[in-house]
Amino acid sequence: MADKILFSGTTHVKGGKDGYARSTNGVLDIALPQPHPAAENLFAAAWSACFIGALELAASQKKVTLPASPEADTTIDLLNRGADGFVLRARLDISVPGVDRDTARELVDLAHKVCPYSKAVEGNIDIELNLA
Repeated sequence: MADKILFSGTTHVKGGKDGYARSTNGVLDIALPQPHPAAENLFAAAWSACFIGALELAASQKKVTLPASPEADTTIDLLNRGADGFVLRARLDISVPGVDRDTARELVDLAHKVCPYSKAVEGNIDIELNLA
């Protein structure tokens, strides 16, 4: 089966004190005078958005009605591990309002298996998934 592109995003980034990031579709247009913590914030936002979509998909697959929209607070840390160099660490605090804790945990775990961002970083960075 051939790959089918569902979505695509293209962003132009300029470095330096007048730096910026602009998406070709106009959704994103922000100043980036410093690369950090902007990079970590942007990655956190992108992963969180994807993760929420994956969680909603997981709920649909499990026939779980979500009485309210799930939310995520995601922290991306840039670490210097000395000889190992720079690495990332992530913590996602996920809220699934109106769903019992065991079901919410199951949905979060399934979402982590489904989310393309989670797949991309699994085994490459330390990840902590918490129920808020």
